[in-house]
Amino acid sequence: MKLGIVGLPNVGKSTLFNAITNAGAQSANYPFCTIEPNVGMVAVPDKRLEKLRDMYEPNKFTPATIEFVDIAGLVRGASKGEGLGNKFLSNIREVDAVVHVVRCFEDGDIVHVEGSIDPQRDIETIDLELILSDLEVLDRRLDKTRKLLKADKKYQGELDFFERVRAALESGQSARSVECDEEEAELLSSVSLLTNKPIIFAANLSEEDFKSGVEGNRFFRAVQEAAEREHAAVLPICAQTEAEISELAPEEKELFLADMGLTESGLDRLITACYSLLGLISFLTAGKDECRAWTIKKGTRAPQAAGRIHTDFERGFIRAEVIGFDELMECGTMAAAKDKGLLRSEGKEYVMRDGDIVLFRFNV
Repeated sequence: MKLGIVGLPNVGKSTLFNAITNAGAQSANYPFCTIEPNVGMVAVPDKRLEKLRDMYEPNKFTPATIEFVDIAGLVRGASKGEGLGNKFLSNIREVDAVVHVVRCFEDGDIVHVEGSIDPQRDIETIDLELILSDLEVLDRRLDKTRKLLKADKKYQGELDFFERVRAALESGQSARSVECDEEEAELLSSVSLLTNKPIIFAANLSEEDFKSGVEGNRFFRAVQEAAEREHAAVLPICAQTEAEISELAPEEKELFLADMGLTESGLDRLITACYSLLGLISFLTAGKDECRAWTIKKGTRAPQAAGRIHTDFERGFIRAEVIGFDELMECGTMAAAKDKGLLRSEGKEYVMRDGDIVLFRFNV
């Protein structure tokens, strides 16, 4: 999974990126500090996998990973080449989902590129640049569809749908806000539109506001209102606090979070939100050689899940030997689970569940 962190300059993007990836991306109080997109890989925290590690003491321990891309601050006119322009719009086009960092705090020492704090305006500024870029892409697809329609009338429905999407973009709406059936959704996904990507608004709060609660923060409420219109998720976060957490040892981190009344870091909450947004789950494989987490889409059947490990597993799929994580923990060992008949044999139609521990049987 690849997540792109976007926002106006000086909203806390690189501070947040540094905190969640420890990649050391440069962070400074001036626009366009991030010239090339910084990339950092993050292990997906999974306490289930850690318990399997304790149980099996494997030679190798491999959590699932997420790639974060810190994309340079966009400014008004980016779609026409202002600031650092279309180069960064193309970077956004390559990600699976967008984390839009919105500044929700005032600080006279940190310059805001627009001169004041206004989340609604900031979100609209980014949205407009993405929409203008999408219009160019969609117009090319419309031209292609019109040519196809001349040869075959079956493309009329496609043309009508794309013209409906274009009208929405023209009115300032995102592509993801367009209501569509399953067939239309597939058509929409065939066009690389920035505003069709799933999005999470990361509302970057001051440490004081984050500790005291978001209810009283008018800037946060403005982000929530924008998110409702965008069919987007909202995550309150404090980039500065995350930066402090990232420097702590694991045991110190737990104490720090407990002191703030939290059970999870912002990174953990962000990953959970992204999994939910993209409809992802994890299944686990466990043994002395390796304990590993694998990321799949909800609704994935057993053979296709096996294919995530190796194409031969899918091609020669025979069956999946499956047990739920909680069931295994209750039994204490896999041998005890087998004795109780809890290890199930599942066929090609089995739909994988989050936390399934699986051994795939195959023959090629």
